[in-house]
Amino acid sequence: MAAQSVFRRAGDEAVPNSLDIARDTFTWLVTGPHPISLNGRLFPGLPDRHIALDEVRDRLLARRCPQATRDAVWAHLVLRSRTEGATWTIAAVGVALPALTSVAATLTNRFANDPADVHAEVLRGFLTALSTIDLRPPRIMLRLRWAAYRSGYYALAEALAGPTPVAPGFRSTPPHAPWGHPDLVLARAVADGVLTQTEAALIGATRLEEVPVADWAARHQTGEWAVYKARKRAELRLAAYLREGVAETDPTDPLTDQVATAVALARPVAPARDLPRSSLSVSVSEVESGQKIQGRVSKTDAKSGVQGCGTSPRSARPSEVPQCA
Repeated sequence: MAAQSVFRRAGDEAVPNSLDIARDTFTWLVTGPHPISLNGRLFPGLPDRHIALDEVRDRLLARRCPQATRDAVWAHLVLRSRTEGATWTIAAVGVALPALTSVAATLTNRFANDPADVHAEVLRGFLTALSTIDLRPPRIMLRLRWAAYRSGYYALAEALAGPTPVAPGFRSTPPHAPWGHPDLVLARAVADGVLTQTEAALIGATRLEEVPVADWAARHQTGEWAVYKARKRAELRLAAYLREGVAETDPTDPLTDQVATAVALARPVAPARDLPRSSLSVSVSEVESGQKIQGRVSKTDAKSGVQGCGTSPRSARPSEVPQCA
């Protein structure tokens, strides 16, 4: 009955980690004549019957599922976990497993060592947030996901910061800062207040996971053009943040080149006070810079967003003054 884990690497022994165990346990909870379920009549948008939690999970993942339904179900799961513990905590983890496995796989995609500790920290971060998260603001699952991501990120950063053996013998080189993986860059930018969680999720999904902007906008009930503009502004702030960080690092460090080619932008960033807010209602951090943005925001511009890596900004012409709403 247990599903095969996506984390068991080719050639490795089939040793389950914490997410494997959670998946197997959840499978048992929803198997048999009396699976753990929710009363669909209590939630708008769900069928008027008792629904097994694996079906609830699939319905919440559907693009057409309203955000209000997702939040209502997750508020219910969180409250049941807090009041009843045990079974309902596993139930909440099981419903969240698609997000948790995606987070764990993303963090350890290029990690050569055993990823079990990172996976355990992803799960720990989710469980900690499950007992503390505020249920009044919307997008409960998105905030739980980012709590899991941050916990896994810190575990990965600690692992990457360890000394690297150098042949011959067991001498060690100074540890590198974990800038090489784009997801770590986004997580650090959120931690430093450069990006909001929503902005980081937008860049990660549409740039790194190749989710179409139209799909992301529909899923978050936001206008497509507003998403393009919000992403552009967030990426410009990220670019200035990365340039400043790269300038302070060792120029001989090969990870500097990885940052420039993976997520750095070529265009300068304007002060945050010159940037209008987007309809996504994401906050804009203050970024001090003496230059202004050149060119219009365009979803098809070859030099928009992270597509401008490694190029020089074009000289401004009067007709190219930005007119973003």
